[in-house]
Amino acid sequence: MIKVQNLTKKYGANIALDDVSFSVKSGEIAGFLGPNGAGKTTTMNIMTGYLSSTSGTVTIDGYDILDQPTEAKKKIGYLPEVPPLYPDMTVDEYLGFIYELKRATQKMEAHFNEICELTGIAAVRGRLIKNLSKGYRQRVGIAQTLVGNPPVLILDEPTVGLDPKQIIEVRSLIKKLGKKHTVILSSHILSEVQAICDRIIVLNNGRLVADSTSQSLSDKLTDGNSLIIRAVGKAGDIQAALNAVKTVKRCEKLSEKDGSAEFSVTISSAGSARQDIFYAMAAKKLPIIEMRQREYSLEDIFLSLVDRK
Repeated sequence: MIKVQNLTKKYGANIALDDVSFSVKSGEIAGFLGPNGAGKTTTMNIMTGYLSSTSGTVTIDGYDILDQPTEAKKKIGYLPEVPPLYPDMTVDEYLGFIYELKRATQKMEAHFNEICELTGIAAVRGRLIKNLSKGYRQRVGIAQTLVGNPPVLILDEPTVGLDPKQIIEVRSLIKKLGKKHTVILSSHILSEVQAICDRIIVLNNGRLVADSTSQSLSDKLTDGNSLIIRAVGKAGDIQAALNAVKTVKRCEKLSEKDGSAEFSVTISSAGSARQDIFYAMAAKKLPIIEMRQREYSLEDIFLSLVDRK
């Protein structure tokens, strides 16, 4: 549905994007991550035709955004970080304005009824946008992306400035939209991306540094060789027993409470490492009450990717 190939954007000597390539399949929700200045918004602006690239191509459902802009843009609903609202219009007037701009062909009243019901703004259709809460204005912004029923939605920081209740409501809405649309979601809230998105695309310094699921990225980070072990006994005794195991490379205490201690243990790739640990601890009468592979959070993954030199 979306294909970005060798995208480069230069501002004089400054390279904002450096040979970025990725694709998003129909029906996917892809999270777009990166620190400030990584190139996320620049990429989104190029994808939506608001900005031209120095080189590279973007195609939306087979249409090139530069060579076939009208056809490509009909396929896109775009929500910038600051929704493009007209505060002195009512919600209905604004949606009608967007309908005319997009040259939508759906029966307007039925189309608006569906959009307003889906986004939860049916009760405020006759109100001036300037009199709506931040949460409702954000919903109106999302509603305008749906006018014309585009198959692709590109949402830049859709929950910025919302309170916790509003964030949960907008997240739920985006999940619903993902059932019928291909969605690219940019956010600084990592838990939000992990909760909503099927895939994670990470940019850093204008370059693509990751494109996968959070689980796959976590697996790559650990290589399956990092364990969390909790055992009953004194922390010093447990650490000494673990360090004595030949297949244990490193052992770090995480916590100690209620007569037990938890350690992060890095093991060699040898298949017998877990068994070696089990028998060594049993010999020292230090019962293992938990042994599991360490799973890194999206925050850990993100920091690992963007801190690379």
